[in-house]
Amino acid sequence: MIVLLDVGNSRIKLGWYHPSLGRETSVHAIALDPLAQLPELLHKWLAKLPLQPIEAFGVNVAGIEVAELLENEFQTAGCKLLWNTPVAAQLDVHNGYDQPEQLGADRWAALLGLAGHFPDAHPPLVLATFGTATTVDTLSPTNHFEGGLILPGPALMRQSLAKGTANLPFASGTGSDYPTHTQQAISTGVVAAQMGAVWRQCEIARKHFGIAPILCVSGGGWLEVEPEIRSMMAATEIQVIPNPVLDGLARVLQAHAP
Repeated sequence: MIVLLDVGNSRIKLGWYHPSLGRETSVHAIALDPLAQLPELLHKWLAKLPLQPIEAFGVNVAGIEVAELLENEFQTAGCKLLWNTPVAAQLDVHNGYDQPEQLGADRWAALLGLAGHFPDAHPPLVLATFGTATTVDTLSPTNHFEGGLILPGPALMRQSLAKGTANLPFASGTGSDYPTHTQQAISTGVVAAQMGAVWRQCEIARKHFGIAPILCVSGGGWLEVEPEIRSMMAATEIQVIPNPVLDGLARVLQAHAP
């Protein structure tokens, strides 16, 4: 059994892969704040696994301190932790970044996972992940990563307005066609901005490839923006892919299995 890790900006998603059993469908999340609690929470999760893991494999965008802490904890548990990093090509996906290694490791793994969900001929795919940051990446019909956007996620947008202004609150609530109070104005502005970024990339893909893309979505912020995106992009096919990063890591392990 091999532990899978998606180490994000605010939390770690954990799962496991077994050569015979495949990837665990459920995912466990551990918050990174406070970081001091991470070792205890990780050990509790490891103790509940049905088999003793022999290795850990993941991606990390949370920085060196978190990476070193995790490496030490897994070493204590008898596992070596290895990281998957972006390259020019891996499995059946080609990296279109000018400098492939600068692409976020989580975005790269998510693209590998996305391609695995469409093993046959497919239209262009737009993957929108709504986390601390929102990313909107495009995969061509030949599995070439065309590039993508990075913008603040829904919660970070609301947080930035609350911290960066004197009179605006940390807003919550649903959107409206014509907001009539400040909370509603902020909530609507946030989901409209998220939808606009996604719509832009889908429209560019449609014009570039001459066929409508499939919009694939994931991330904890999806539920907040879902009504706006489904309403304003009703003609677009939308598929929810809960954990494309872990899917991608499992594909890498499967490809290298003896």
